[in-house]
Amino acid sequence: MTEVGVRRSSLSTMAFTSVLLFIFSIYSCYAQVPLLMWTSNGYSMPHLAQPAAGQAVSGGQLVSYLKSALSTAPHNVLLFLQDQLSIDDFTMYGGVFGNKQDSVFLNVESALQTSSSPLMLPALDWSASDSVLELFLGELGILAVHINPSILKEIKPNTAQPSLLAVHLPYTAGAQSKELLLKNDEIIGKVLDLFKSQDVPYTAVYTGLKPSRVIEDTPVMSGNFMARSLLQAPSSPSVKPPVVFNNTVGQPCILLWADTLLASFQGNEIDLGKDIFNGSSAAPDLTGSVCNETLSRLVLNYQSVLSFQSFKLIFAMRKIFFPVSARNWTVMEQVVLEYDGQRAIFNASGGVYAPAEYSFHCQNVSSVQSPLLVPRNATDNATQWKLTFTDFQIQGFNVTGEMFSYASDCAGFFTPGIWMGLLTSLLMVLILTYGLHMIMQIHTMDRFDDPKGPAISVPLSE
Repeated sequence: MTEVGVRRSSLSTMAFTSVLLFIFSIYSCYAQVPLLMWTSNGYSMPHLAQPAAGQAVSGGQLVSYLKSALSTAPHNVLLFLQDQLSIDDFTMYGGVFGNKQDSVFLNVESALQTSSSPLMLPALDWSASDSVLELFLGELGILAVHINPSILKEIKPNTAQPSLLAVHLPYTAGAQSKELLLKNDEIIGKVLDLFKSQDVPYTAVYTGLKPSRVIEDTPVMSGNFMARSLLQAPSSPSVKPPVVFNNTVGQPCILLWADTLLASFQGNEIDLGKDIFNGSSAAPDLTGSVCNETLSRLVLNYQSVLSFQSFKLIFAMRKIFFPVSARNWTVMEQVVLEYDGQRAIFNASGGVYAPAEYSFHCQNVSSVQSPLLVPRNATDNATQWKLTFTDFQIQGFNVTGEMFSYASDCAGFFTPGIWMGLLTSLLMVLILTYGLHMIMQIHTMDRFDDPKGPAISVPLSE
């Protein structure tokens, strides 16, 4: 191969590795393992859509992926099961930023690159990964053959009928992690070379039985500070669980969490979220709540709030497709208070919205200061109320469990600090430009008086 060809191949491999690691890096590492699936050269799998951002693949979804893949992929399956595996392993030891010589996944990366349609699931629920072998047994209807890496040379693949070969790869997190991953990659390379040498088509799967690293997401917001970030519900046992509304089949479809839900009427204030997030007997029921593919409505029912006998706090959300962004968005159309036959309606569509796959989070959702909740009109009953929701998070669509998906925060791209920095930088640039302009206007003397000759005369125009 010429030097130009080698350089092009290296650049292509670097680009592929960077894309792979970038896809992996946008997913959370908490209680999830990656799964890689590819076929031998000359064979392909049907195009499988990647899961939505922030969504972990469950066991049921994995079965759907496997059924679709095996419809066209070879039925000689090579299953590489590592004791522990996390996305961080690819980030730390994958040879990023062109450091190809430092990568411990040379054979895996090469196989993924040569495959025409590899499947990469960066966020697979590790409880589902533990049953990957059983899933393949059910799909192929054959028994698995467990291979010891020390007897690879004695294996003779059979092309006459489907086969399921399971290779167990050891792993222990710690100082020896890199060496173990390098040895496991060499074992994977030897198995693949064995099938290539005998011209046997195969489908390979590489995953872990449980995550090697568990990283808990920590909130980046404290006090009244607002920053643009992706958040996930904390997993600490001391944190109050969210309000969960289930659909008709018993699956969660609406999640709500807030530190406080303050409502003030004619000077009287009450925290509507004081009891509903700790599972106490005083928690309101959710009668009247509904959810479907395009509409979600969460109703919190109270008794004897302030001076009212009946009281309801309603969040009405709708999924809307916007052609400009070419994606579905969750828009909270209204926040409604119903009390003793009266209604106070706040429009929230101007500030409470997020991509449909995400939840919405905001440190302060208020009808008073920097209002995101606006009374429907000047004569509405909402003008008599003041609402303030702190550390507010809600998700009305694409709910996959009792934990929020990644959150779209309400903080804008240009915060006051960013504006101050930009204006200060602009002022400094203007001062520098003015100074340089003045320096360039200085003219040096190009004529000198000769004491032996007549005095020179310089016109004023010069």
